[in-house]
Amino acid sequence: METRILGRSGLRVSLLGFGCVELGIPYGIGVRSRADMLSDDQAVAQAVALLQEALERGLTFYDTAPSYGTSEALLGRASADRRQGVVLCSKCPGLTGEDGRVLARGALRDRLMPSLENSLKALRCDALDILMLHRVDEAVIANDEVAELLADLKAQGLIRATGASTYPGGQTGRVIASRRWDVIQIALNLLDQREAAWLDEAAAAGIGVVVRSVLCKGILTDRGRVLHPALRAVQEHRDRLVAAAPPGVALSAWATRFAMSCPGVGTVLVGIDRSGYLDQACAVAAAGPLSPEEFRQAQALAFPDPEFIDLPGWDRRGWLT
Repeated sequence: METRILGRSGLRVSLLGFGCVELGIPYGIGVRSRADMLSDDQAVAQAVALLQEALERGLTFYDTAPSYGTSEALLGRASADRRQGVVLCSKCPGLTGEDGRVLARGALRDRLMPSLENSLKALRCDALDILMLHRVDEAVIANDEVAELLADLKAQGLIRATGASTYPGGQTGRVIASRRWDVIQIALNLLDQREAAWLDEAAAAGIGVVVRSVLCKGILTDRGRVLHPALRAVQEHRDRLVAAAPPGVALSAWATRFAMSCPGVGTVLVGIDRSGYLDQACAVAAAGPLSPEEFRQAQALAFPDPEFIDLPGWDRRGWLT
């Protein structure tokens, strides 16, 4: 498995990262509730075995969050005696009050510390490799006390690096410009390539880049063959992508290799909840990045109206069920 250094954090990570959200909560096209997932007993046994298999196959980067249901605890069980070289990334809770304002210093610490302590306990570790702001808004990104608190946790040795998970629309640029965060997590895929515009600036600032949504919440997999009528334009563009994929290469594999080929990317998260999906993901990683010509061709195939792409909004409207 190819590895890369994640910016100035100095953390060495596998190019293929394990996104743990699907292990803990219903997620993606066709997964409406826990009824569409494995039963609890099956889920625990199979998830732990799957994570251990991923560790054995060289995946060293694992992305989780307190809001991802049982995923932290599952990851803790699987990695407790295999921590050397494994990079664990988890998230902060929401840092704003009911009025939408960022919490003041004391309340901020009171909100964050119990969450971090619970994450460390669930993950069975003394320090978190990356603590990442989750679903941030502009106020949280710009808040001095948030940055100071995370820097203090880093100085105490409770975390090794700080990060921010951003959304298109300028958040990524503001995080990079602030120079406060070691790592950013961005949404980047064949359909929505907006965030690629920030990759050079992130590299120049020494900020490590984690890519999520490479399969656009399942749209760029076989599950996306029939989409909600409101997404007709996306469906038609997806069909064009299928036709343009290299001969014999599945759309999901092409999309993953595209993300791996973007300059400055440290690791690419793939949601994995079955051993068969792990096999497929490892085969894609082994195939390596696209050739320069293939990459240029993929760049030219972005969805023409990227502002329309709003996965959280589509999810709220029920367009991804």
